[in-house]
Amino acid sequence: MSRETVHKPTPQQVVKSYLDDALSHPHQKPANTDQLIANIREGLEQNQAVLVAHYYTSPDIQALAEATGGCVADSLEMARFGKNHPAKTLIVAGVKFMGETAKILSPEKRVYMPTLEATCSLDLGCPVEEFSDFCDQHSDRTVVVYANTSAAVKARADWVVTSSIALDVVDYLDRRGEKILWAPDKYLGSYVQEKTGADVLLWDGSCIVHEEFKARGIEDLKKLHPEAAVLVHPESPKPVVDLADAVGSTSQLIAATQQLPNPSFIVATDQGIFYKMQQVSPDKTLIIAPTGGSGATCRSCANCPWMAMNELDNLCRLVSSLGSSSACEVLVDQQLAAEAMLPLQRMLDFQKA
Repeated sequence: MSRETVHKPTPQQVVKSYLDDALSHPHQKPANTDQLIANIREGLEQNQAVLVAHYYTSPDIQALAEATGGCVADSLEMARFGKNHPAKTLIVAGVKFMGETAKILSPEKRVYMPTLEATCSLDLGCPVEEFSDFCDQHSDRTVVVYANTSAAVKARADWVVTSSIALDVVDYLDRRGEKILWAPDKYLGSYVQEKTGADVLLWDGSCIVHEEFKARGIEDLKKLHPEAAVLVHPESPKPVVDLADAVGSTSQLIAATQQLPNPSFIVATDQGIFYKMQQVSPDKTLIIAPTGGSGATCRSCANCPWMAMNELDNLCRLVSSLGSSSACEVLVDQQLAAEAMLPLQRMLDFQKA
């Protein structure tokens, strides 16, 4: 009997499939925005729930989180805020790994998302089976994974890091003589490798938004705005990072708009961050870095299509059904959560030291 060969899609093919699906549902601001916001506020209060939102979600979602006693932050701070908040129900406006991290840090709470379909190219591009095989092939290395990964990948790691702490952790491990296996973002990993001089083996993953920023486009824009400082997230390619006046995480780039004296900034990250940047630096001009030009393939235009899935209408449906439905609830296996918590706790303890 002949045996049929099964061809598994590559991580890159999986990312493309999810991306095509995400982009087939373009975001449109609903006509009844004010009513939706009023209904969401009422639903959060009635269900004693708190909304936490990422910097890359829409301005409406971010403003709503702040106005209702929630927070706008990066993925780890979102989870930390949820853990420390007295609410027993957390609503995470972001992407799936953020909901999972919130659940891991708050296993006793119920965690929901406006849609469980919102994911991340870094998460999709690092499936746990292939990643585990990769780790097994290099068992002499300390496994360091970026926060933008699934709970299962975190559970396979020795350390979890955010972009704000990655340099410090890898430098610490390097000084201990440890060799690093890094996943999933190859650009952030390369940046860390260059800055620390550590022995770093990279997984081949990337962010669909940051990968598309173009050095040539930024150079051309800089000629039009010579007074502007360039702010770059380290998930961007090296030619883009090399042009930066400041390189850092979302929170670090927001802080840079306050710390640098420039009157304007060319920003190479998701433009959802403009809401918070403009809030803390209202007198500064913000310009989105271009993704177009020769070689560009991006259709997300400096906006993550999965972050855009967090909309007022699906958030309203969610809060209206809390207590009567478990739809859109984030669930993480208890054993898996316990294993993922170990590398997360290492990072949290490292930050306290």
